[in-house]
Amino acid sequence: MNLPLGDISHIIQLSIAPVFLLTGVGTNLVVLTNRLARIIDRLRVLDDRLQTGHLRHHPELDEEMLLLYTRRTWINRAITQSTLCGLLICLVIATLFIAGAFSLELGHWVGAMFVLAMLALIGSFICFLREIFISGYSRAPGHAQLHAHLHAQEQAQPPHQ
Repeated sequence: MNLPLGDISHIIQLSIAPVFLLTGVGTNLVVLTNRLARIIDRLRVLDDRLQTGHLRHHPELDEEMLLLYTRRTWINRAITQSTLCGLLICLVIATLFIAGAFSLELGHWVGAMFVLAMLALIGSFICFLREIFISGYSRAPGHAQLHAHLHAQEQAQPPHQ
């Protein structure tokens, strides 16, 4: 396999757009994983407070934990689909190089993988949007009473020694 420099540079030019897309998907994954970390942190705090007796079970507490579990599910779905998108973009880039290096006609494969990557990205954004709606719901007026109740419970508890 002896590729002229001009052919290699043309292959690299073809793969630049998917590389930029991959950067955007990576940034999306950072946002999603940060949201997941915050959800998990909040669940751990509530669980620790329940385990140590700082909080008593309250129906609104169960509701908040259920909302957090639901948010976690939607964020995990978004992360999975965004990761699938990134994987497909990597395959597009690799296929472009293989097709160029070996003079193979793999345009249909590249097109199919690119469309699948876009569908996965769309799915990721839909799941992310759903999680945002759930998050907004959890900040609805009824939940302010829960947070006030939890804060009052924490203040009433004597410190553990």
